[in-house]
Amino acid sequence: MDPALVLVAGESGSGKSHLARISGCPRFRLDEYYLDGDAPNLPQAGYGIDWDHPDTWDGVGALDALEELVRTGRTVTPEYDISTSKRIGQHEIQLPDPAPGRRIVIVAEGIFAPEIVEPARARGLEVTGIWLYRPPPLIFLLRLVRDLRQHRKPPIMLLRRGLALLRSEPGRRRHAQALGCTSLTMTEARREVERLATCPSQEPPRATSSS
Repeated sequence: MDPALVLVAGESGSGKSHLARISGCPRFRLDEYYLDGDAPNLPQAGYGIDWDHPDTWDGVGALDALEELVRTGRTVTPEYDISTSKRIGQHEIQLPDPAPGRRIVIVAEGIFAPEIVEPARARGLEVTGIWLYRPPPLIFLLRLVRDLRQHRKPPIMLLRRGLALLRSEPGRRRHAQALGCTSLTMTEARREVERLATCPSQEPPRATSSS
């Protein structure tokens, strides 16, 4: 049985990376496929390059690597440094053998995950799309604290970007749902990943979606 692919989207700061870690599943970081900051024709916003626009991201490259990982059990991905906006290396991902009674589930997380849900299905991959939901004001605070601590960008840029994202979150959530993602809380998303990782004879009840 081929591995199942879970594409996890959500606001920056919604807990995508946390879900990937606590699931215990092989993790694929879609954000490694950002373009370098000096790439031509990057979309702009009032605070600089609009890194929340999918044109700053190599979706085809990410999908090619995911398909290779599902089909062969291994792939090589870039390593991207957000603070300098450039790729600084690469690393290999190799899938483990499944444990008895379990199925391999690949958790691929990143804000642009919805953009490749349908293209991945068109390639014959088994895909579950999730929009990880948290209340937008909470995400704003968590994201700002994280980005300031990690020195991701200049503070004024982080604040302006955060306020812009706070205002536009409902529209992005609707967009993700239109592209094939289901809006789930962290608890619901964990249950869904566990359901996919459990062999059919042992499946727990399916998670319900959040509005």
